Amino acid sequence: MSTSTLALHGGTAVRSSDKPWPVWPRYDDREEKALLEVLHRDSWLFGTKTTEFEEAYAAFQGAKYCISCNSGTAAGEIILQALGIGAGDEVLVPPYTFIATASAVLRVGATPIFVDLDDSWCMDAELVEAAITPRTKAIMPVHFGGRVCDMDKMNEVAMRHGIPVIEDACHSWGGRWKDQGTGTLGACGFFSFQASKNITAGEGGGIVTNDEALAEQIRSVSNCGRKTGEPWYYHVNVGSNARLSEFQAAILLCQLERAEEHMQIRIDNAAILNRGLAGIEGLHLQRDSSNITRRAWHLYCLRLDEAAFGCSREAFVNAAVAEGLPIASGYPMPIYKQPVFQELSCYDYKNVSCPFTEDLCEKSGMWLLHQYLLGDASDMEDIIAIIGKIKANASKL
Repeated sequence: MSTSTLALHGGTAVRSSDKPWPVWPRYDDREEKALLEVLHRDSWLFGTKTTEFEEAYAAFQGAKYCISCNSGTAAGEIILQALGIGAGDEVLVPPYTFIATASAVLRVGATPIFVDLDDSWCMDAELVEAAITPRTKAIMPVHFGGRVCDMDKMNEVAMRHGIPVIEDACHSWGGRWKDQGTGTLGACGFFSFQASKNITAGEGGGIVTNDEALAEQIRSVSNCGRKTGEPWYYHVNVGSNARLSEFQAAILLCQLERAEEHMQIRIDNAAILNRGLAGIEGLHLQRDSSNITRRAWHLYCLRLDEAAFGCSREAFVNAAVAEGLPIASGYPMPIYKQPVFQELSCYDYKNVSCPFTEDLCEKSGMWLLHQYLLGDASDMEDIIAIIGKIKANASKL
């Protein structure tokens, strides 16, 4: 069979199993030495590594304060509690993200209100204003895939209504909007260091802010309601134990050492893909912005117009996998269609409709994980060749 014939139809795959894609996570003897250093200390919880990491990560994002915690999920809940958001309040969230963005709102007793995306795959700033009610107490946009949302417009709307913007920056380590680090663009922002993330300790989270009073309240909530400088058994808030361990902090410090290098590799490789894929009819790249001065490519996102491209997303994904490219079709449904939301009585989620998000979930959205962007230029050319081959054969799928 010709190499122009799809592997699904008996042709030779562009990418064979003897040429593996980059794996994740990345580590070396630095992590091993750091873990052993903690292991042989007297304390595995309260030591220098957590403080060192918080200081290093605050500097990495350009923030005054960083409060570490045990997950990005916990970070969202902690922030909402620290801001006094609870029963009867509403928080605006996007419907296309991991469920924790919205479930954090439910966990503090408030109600998530879903605002649809635009072609940036981020919350549509033009729709935010109409979603605000007297009960709205925060806007929580997600920098999806590392693409920073339009924070100028988000902040403009938020300031007009006197409500904070909480950045879900769990995909945006090192990202910058107009040279300002994500997480510092609103009242505060939070990050995940879970196993799939660009900087990882298996689990972990972090919150950054430039607001000293908010930072102290966040730290108190994450540390059993304690107050800095007060006795150990003195509690001023209803808090939780969401602390990061010294082991996790030790790994994260090592991850930070190679973060800049990894970011630049992903940026360079994403640029190759953008050039190679931009002209393919029926394939739409995530809309960029000149205000994003550095992007953390957690996902490389593509949207398929099946009529213009010539085949369905399902057929595209099956063909790509057969050619050796493990592309994913993303979230299967908007958050509001998840069973837990459909069964809630606090809000009628059965009648929520976000057309752009539904299109992404049902027929158009696809993404490549960040580790594939850690390959070399020939890896990127293989991705372009695979997609070009599918396009050439789309009518046969």
